[in-house]
Amino acid sequence: MSNSVEMPIIGYMHSPYREKFGIPRQPNLVQVESYIEMVAPYNDILAFEGIEAFSHLWLLWQFHENKQNDNAPNQIAGFRAQVRPPRLGGNQKMGVFATRSMYRPSAIGLSVVHFLRVEKQGKSVRLYVMGSDLLHGTPILDIKPYIQYSDAVPDASSGYAQDEPVRKSVIWTETAQTQQQQLLKQAILNKKVFDELEQVLSLDPRPAYQEDAERVYGMCFADLNVRFKVDASNVTVIAVE
Repeated sequence: MSNSVEMPIIGYMHSPYREKFGIPRQPNLVQVESYIEMVAPYNDILAFEGIEAFSHLWLLWQFHENKQNDNAPNQIAGFRAQVRPPRLGGNQKMGVFATRSMYRPSAIGLSVVHFLRVEKQGKSVRLYVMGSDLLHGTPILDIKPYIQYSDAVPDASSGYAQDEPVRKSVIWTETAQTQQQQLLKQAILNKKVFDELEQVLSLDPRPAYQEDAERVYGMCFADLNVRFKVDASNVTVIAVE
């Protein structure tokens, strides 16, 4: 019996998350609109007939930018039996199958997203969704409807991730605020992008083990290069270009 399978890529995600740093650790924490560009032969509008009856969808996708450490202990052919979940501060080990870590035997991710619409222009078919946590360029392996009566489990227990992360307040320095206004005035970006950026920053995108309030972090989001600091309760935007 073969111990591997091959799966086709049906499309690619187009999202404002241009690097792994800053991507929400779960879907639907940030209400960001993105879309999947379908590839042939899956760019057939008939494949989406009836999808408008569903409010949410499951996306199966590939962690395509993982860099496995082949010299890690207890790792065979890229397998890690234990990982360090960011939710636990990056210090405590858990079994990989008790986490959603990207370092898995099969580099497959699963996200539930809010369905918005399907658009067809010429040979292009795009599926628009809200709330994805996917890096720009992520290969999509499958799309399935979310079934409310069976997929939702109101009394489920979620271990160390039972509660939504606490959000921080986002503050703009005078310099950053001026830069933001200039970009809006020049119509280079719209207000929606900055609203989405604030949602991302409020989740504190730093690695859990970093707590230096004086350190300046940089992040790419959409067409923005953002620099910011983080303290116990606030994220302060220093510059945005």
